[in-house]
Amino acid sequence: MPDAVVVGAGPNGLAAAIELARNGRSVHLIEGGASVGGGTRTEELTLPGFHHDVCSAVHPLAVGSPFLRTLPLEQFGLELIEPTTLAAHPLDDGDAVALLRSLDETAEGLGRDARAYRKLVGAFATHWDQLAEAMLGPLTRPPRAPALAARFASRAALPAALCARIRFRTPRARALMAGMAAHAIRPLEAPGTTAFALVMLSLGHSCGWPVARGGSAQITAAMRAYLESLGGTVEVGRPVASLEELPDASAVLFDVTPRALAEICGEALPRRYRRALRRFRYGPGVFKLDYALSAAVPWSAAAARTAGTVHLGGTLEQIAASERAVARGREAERPYVLVAQQSLADPTRAPAGQHTLWAYCHVPPGSTADMTAAIEAQIERFAPGFRELVLARAARGPAELEAENPNYIGGDIGGGANNLRQTLVRPALRANPYATPNPKLFLCSASTPPGGGVHGMCGFHAARAALRGALR
Repeated sequence: MPDAVVVGAGPNGLAAAIELARNGRSVHLIEGGASVGGGTRTEELTLPGFHHDVCSAVHPLAVGSPFLRTLPLEQFGLELIEPTTLAAHPLDDGDAVALLRSLDETAEGLGRDARAYRKLVGAFATHWDQLAEAMLGPLTRPPRAPALAARFASRAALPAALCARIRFRTPRARALMAGMAAHAIRPLEAPGTTAFALVMLSLGHSCGWPVARGGSAQITAAMRAYLESLGGTVEVGRPVASLEELPDASAVLFDVTPRALAEICGEALPRRYRRALRRFRYGPGVFKLDYALSAAVPWSAAAARTAGTVHLGGTLEQIAASERAVARGREAERPYVLVAQQSLADPTRAPAGQHTLWAYCHVPPGSTADMTAAIEAQIERFAPGFRELVLARAARGPAELEAENPNYIGGDIGGGANNLRQTLVRPALRANPYATPNPKLFLCSASTPPGGGVHGMCGFHAARAALRGALR
């Protein structure tokens, strides 16, 4: 019998299993799907030869994670590629704001706001390693760099819309801030949304925004291979509905939602804790499109033609209106759209001369609206002639995404709403958010701190909790 069982083989489940195995514990990892990876997988969704990332696509947190960067994943086939331009934010004048690896070059592109940008972002980009210790873990742990953490908190707590207007004078800098903050999938008027912008920008300058050669699945494939090299075992195609289905072990770690944890564990968890898990709030959903293209997207702005990521939505005011509509339960007429162009940096994604495109917009939870026309209108707005390049498209809304991955409740790909309360208390009010009242059971999914993203930190911290408790 193994020392520990991990249920769910997304990046966090794999991270938890690896950390336990690295500490000499025998681990068995069980995944309900046909392969490991969760949202970090790659499939031919449109036409043969076109390889599309099913969810996560660009990986600043993979290189910025204090845990993942300690793993020898390159020895197991992983190669991360950095695009020429990390991210671009096109505007209606035909130009685009560019996020570049260089802080100074990015700032110079903001004109009158160059000095303000350096002042806002510079310290966090320069000292990302220290900031990451505070940002990518439970808030109950004292930061190792308290002055830096306090400086970050004083800025991060602001609503992004307010911060952009206070800090910047030009529409270009405000638009860049809005596009980064909208990763929160929250109204830009909400407290704490500035944190998302600061993290994304700091990661760009300190670590880059790379893509994985061959597809995002190469990250989790390398993690699985490393786990197996440590003696861990992996079983796929085995959904788990109850604790009785699992082998006996000293500890069980779950890479699942709080709702699923309550259902699987049942009476093994106290009723009060199960009620707290069921009160956990999930965020808006997404509507996702994957394209097979006959050529690269004909962006009007030169910077967008070399960018791994493109934020579409226009000005701060337009992006704020889009995210506000979603928060009020409506689909936006002109949605904020995230676009990834992995095949520009990684030609293995598509046949020679052709390209893939990855895009999604935010929608209310469980939305049944077809956002294809709205997304394509936003792409065409900044890349006239785009529709003529489409060879095939694959569309998936919240229902399809949840059917494919049960952790995506209502189409929420982030593991829960990013409101202020759930930033501080996630998933329930406990000194150790990864531990449950049952000393054998732990939660290691994106519904624990620090939340969504391919960083493995939720799994790492849950494994450390198990090593301090049930697996001492």
